[in-house]
Amino acid sequence: MLKLVLLRHGESIWNKENRFTGWTDVDLSEKGIAEAHQAGRILKQKGFIFDLAFTSVLKRAVRTLDIVLDEMDLKEIPVFKSWRLNERHYGALQGLNKAETAKKFSEAQVAVWRRSYATPPPVLSREDERFPGHDPLYKDVDVNDLPLTESLKDTVERFLPYWHGSIEPVLRQGKRVIVAAHGNTLRALVKYLDNVSDDEIAQLDIPTGVPLVYELDADLKPLKSYYL
Repeated sequence: MLKLVLLRHGESIWNKENRFTGWTDVDLSEKGIAEAHQAGRILKQKGFIFDLAFTSVLKRAVRTLDIVLDEMDLKEIPVFKSWRLNERHYGALQGLNKAETAKKFSEAQVAVWRRSYATPPPVLSREDERFPGHDPLYKDVDVNDLPLTESLKDTVERFLPYWHGSIEPVLRQGKRVIVAAHGNTLRALVKYLDNVSDDEIAQLDIPTGVPLVYELDADLKPLKSYYL
């Protein structure tokens, strides 16, 4: 049996402010830092050890992972970062307050943008400063791969090649892995692992800073999953 640990980053400053964050590179809030420390302590208490770790390039996930590994005395393990583990890109909604956006466009419309599987938010233009092509973090990424907006379906399609090409192979070698990422990239993985329907995934929330453990068989099929 293999164990895979998934961890959504701790609360970010924009989580606290109820803003659409997406690829905006905001840091953890004080609560988020505390959540990361607690996650690391719980994992250590439960006897978890990791051989390597995966995370996005966004500082809220990177910092969460760094705190967790420090708490576990595992700072020396290899850490692999990829933009494919980034949060879903919220397009022109990024930076906007969710409640104010609901007042402007209606709660029903915002619910569609946030929760439908295949309907993305309004797109950015490539000239918009929020377009990732302007960020040095993505200088080595083909500009045509960088999103102007994303639905959850788009996020699944962006993330799964990395899962199959980079994470699956090391799990099959028996490596002990933690993935520290974001609500929607982890929802994308849960959808894939558990074969969750497009409608059901809309109801799934993953809490910040709480380790989610998957026990997998030799074919990487889930036997069970649970939060610590």
